[in-house]
Amino acid sequence: MGLAVSLPLPCVRAFGGALLAGPDLAAATGSAAPAAIPDRGAVSRFGTPRAALVAGLEDFRAGASDSAIAALKYAAAGGETLARWKLATIYAAGEGVPHDDLKAYEYFSQIVENYDEDGPNWRDRSLVANAFVALGAYSLSGIEASKVTPDPARALALFKYAAANFGDSTAQYRLARMYLEGAGGDKDSRQGVRWLYLAADKGHVQAQALLGRMLFSGEEGLRPDHARALMWMTLAREATTDSAKDAWIVDLYDKSLAAASESERQTALAYLEDHLKRRN
Repeated sequence: MGLAVSLPLPCVRAFGGALLAGPDLAAATGSAAPAAIPDRGAVSRFGTPRAALVAGLEDFRAGASDSAIAALKYAAAGGETLARWKLATIYAAGEGVPHDDLKAYEYFSQIVENYDEDGPNWRDRSLVANAFVALGAYSLSGIEASKVTPDPARALALFKYAAANFGDSTAQYRLARMYLEGAGGDKDSRQGVRWLYLAADKGHVQAQALLGRMLFSGEEGLRPDHARALMWMTLAREATTDSAKDAWIVDLYDKSLAAASESERQTALAYLEDHLKRRN
C-alpha cells in the first residue's frame, strides 16, 4: 500500500515578520558593492528607469536579448531592484547571454547593499531575500577565477539573515544544512533541526525529504518516528518536478515506505490529512 496521493501543494514563500532578531546586515554582507552609473545617453530612449524596466522585460519576453539587456542595465543603474534581480538571474542562467556568475554576483550584491532594513520596500522583499540566498550560495562555493572565494562563515551569515528576517524557506534549509554539517561554524544539531522544521513546514521539498529521512532513522538525536517521517516524505515525493535532481527523494520515499509497517502507514496518512487541513 502506498501513501502517494495527489496533493494541493502550491509553492509557498512566507515573508512575514522576523522569526527572531536577525544578524547585523553589514556583518552579513561585507563591504558594499558600488552601483553602476546610469548611461545618460539612454535617457532619450527610455525616459526613466521604470520605463526602461518595463521595456526590458517586454523585450526579454519577446526574445530580443540585446535590447532587453540594454534597457535592464539602464533601469538597474537607476535603482530598479527588479531590473538588478532580472539581470542577475539572466547571467546566472545564461539566458540569451553568456553564462557569467561574477556578473550575477555583482547584481545580486547591488540589491543587498542597497537594501534599507530601517525603511524596507515591501514590494521588493522577495527579491531581496532571494539575493541574500544567492550571495550565500556563491559565498559557500566561490566563483572560479574571480575575487569571490569560498567563505562558509559569510555564507552562514547571509543565510541566517534571510532565514530570520525574511522567513525565506530556501535560506532556512541552507542554514539548517550548514548547522547540521558544522560548515561556517560549530556543528549545532539543535539549531539545524529547528531551521529544517521551519523550512519543511513552508513546503520546501528538499527540507521535507531530509527531515523525513532524519526522523525515520533517528539522526541527530531525533527520536525515530516512522509515521511522521513518512508524512514529510510523502509531501516531498508528491512535489517533485525534476526526475533527475529529485531521484534521491523518490528513492528515499520508496525504501522508507517498504520498511514501514501497515500501522505506521495508516498513521502517516492521518498526519498528512491533518497537515493539509492546517495548511489550507
